Amino acid sequence: MHNSTQIAIDLKICKIYIDGKQKDSDGKLYQQLNPATAEPAALIPYCTTAEVDSAIASAQAAFPGWSRTPVLQRSRILFHFRDLLEKHSEELIALITEENGKTLEESKGSFQRGLECVEFACGAPTLMMGEGLEQISNGVDTSVIRKPLGVCVGITPFNFPFMVPLWMFPVAIACGNTFVLKPSEKVPRSSVRIVELLYEAGLPAGVINVVHGAKDVVNQLLNDPRVRAVSFVGSSPVARYIYETASAKGKRVQALGGAKNHSVVMPDSDMKSTVESIMASSFGCAGERCVATSVVVAVGEAGDALVAELTKAANSMTVGAGDKAGITMGPVISPEAKERILSMIDAGEKEGAKIARDGRGDRVNKSEGYFLGPTIFDQVKPSMRIAREEIFGPVLSVIRAKDLKEAIEIVNASEHGNAASVYTKSGTVAREFTNAVQTGMVGVNIGVPAPVAIFPFSGWKGSFYGDLHALGKDGIRFYTETKVVTSRWVD
Repeated sequence: MHNSTQIAIDLKICKIYIDGKQKDSDGKLYQQLNPATAEPAALIPYCTTAEVDSAIASAQAAFPGWSRTPVLQRSRILFHFRDLLEKHSEELIALITEENGKTLEESKGSFQRGLECVEFACGAPTLMMGEGLEQISNGVDTSVIRKPLGVCVGITPFNFPFMVPLWMFPVAIACGNTFVLKPSEKVPRSSVRIVELLYEAGLPAGVINVVHGAKDVVNQLLNDPRVRAVSFVGSSPVARYIYETASAKGKRVQALGGAKNHSVVMPDSDMKSTVESIMASSFGCAGERCVATSVVVAVGEAGDALVAELTKAANSMTVGAGDKAGITMGPVISPEAKERILSMIDAGEKEGAKIARDGRGDRVNKSEGYFLGPTIFDQVKPSMRIAREEIFGPVLSVIRAKDLKEAIEIVNASEHGNAASVYTKSGTVAREFTNAVQTGMVGVNIGVPAPVAIFPFSGWKGSFYGDLHALGKDGIRFYTETKVVTSRWVD
């Protein structure tokens, strides 16, 4: 196992995958930095136009053979892939931490959730089943079958280098499609490694290809007529751009955007478990996840005690390099991300919010990494920027509400609709909240209501652009189209 210092000495060049083979790119090279040390970790190429074209051509050429491969055989390859991932779990978990900065425990969690996505995709033989009806008319039978689309594209974010690619390509290829993956240029090595293991599992050449780059590469993928479907996870402005660009070209799109997730805390909630849950949701993965709680709405008398306990819990967190023992929060991804988060904290102060816990003063010994301690704002107004805009960092805002009705109104006023949670001992409150709140995922006494892979990741409003969500039966529907066969056989 390489540590970051050893890798910085070799500065390995990240490969691309075209037609089943690892290759060096001819594109310009950029340094990837370890967010916990600011040391160079690898060199990342930005692919040339010709390389992206070759990746799409490879996927297109592989499609006829792969789509005709029996679905049971496709699933067997994924079963083997799943076993290889587990066999290499320690290596992959360490790579997630090195690329992204997560603590090892957080990387283990994201590894497990990624594994679940592969396990779900292995069920393609039953998930792809159609339906039929005999004798709809005299001697006439009708059936519905599911067919793969063709070449699909995945564009994935920096915050989950291992898990989010596995939201996409296992389901796509299980359904008989071929794939071009463009991982975040900040964390591409995890994607390259898992694709290497997928080919080791027996995947035919060209079924999945990997290219690197930024907006130019994305635009080429979005506009190429050979691409039939695009999956994306990232910020809402980019999600909207991807949806509008690709759908205008007649492609299917599922574009998962940003979030401003609220947790409503009722006066009857269990304070100890509520604080533990909110802390894990708000400051886990340094707040860099689209299901993080970024706003707490404290109802009635819950407010003062909640802020006091949250502050106490934040003070006990240990910030540092994620591969070290005892660390409870790692760095944010880049110096640019840290500066953006600091600017949002400044904006909150200027707008009159009260800082209950200031993470800007936290220091991490002997580190040049991109660290920022947990920050908690109290007395936040719904109109403030810190209450409305996605910060994507370890910053939590507390808004006070007089009752459940006002709390739900605050949640529903958000332009985002990814997730929301309520903490209460009342079934009546939980039922009212669940039915009234305008988010696609709802938690009851759960801070991160991201469903397991057998259910869709179901954002609403400005958090999602498209019709069919990632994973679950939505994912199967997204990566297939239905063919209706009506037949009559005459003696």
